[in-house]
Amino acid sequence: MKPWLCAAGVELRDAVTTWYPDRRTTSDGWVGDARHSARKSDHNPDSTGCVRAIDIDSRLDSSEGLSVYLADQIRICAKTDKRISYVIHNGMIASKILNFKWRKYSGFNKHTKHIHVSFNPSGDHDGKPFNIPLLGGKI
Repeated sequence: MKPWLCAAGVELRDAVTTWYPDRRTTSDGWVGDARHSARKSDHNPDSTGCVRAIDIDSRLDSSEGLSVYLADQIRICAKTDKRISYVIHNGMIASKILNFKWRKYSGFNKHTKHIHVSFNPSGDHDGKPFNIPLLGGKI
């Protein structure tokens, strides 16, 4: 079965590219590599072929500082937008467990080169825009 990215992932990836057209995309991705396939990962296609994760390169502009703000705005959005499952960036993770408060991430990849966003099945076919100020949303 051919992998396909959930609609929420397509929307978020496209919004980032629209607002930051000159950004680097070296660490962008969605379909997992061999390392991902050896373990449970939202980058692996499910039984229908759906992939529920994206990585967004942290170099949105000439500094890497803007990605910290974007990751935080995605985290805040996730409190009310149930399509987002969790966010990982710079050794921190935010998920429903602590109402999307940042906490230390203990995984082997600290996600310093990219922002990782995982989605819930509710985002499989829901591609409406996210309310993220750095991506044109309202505060």
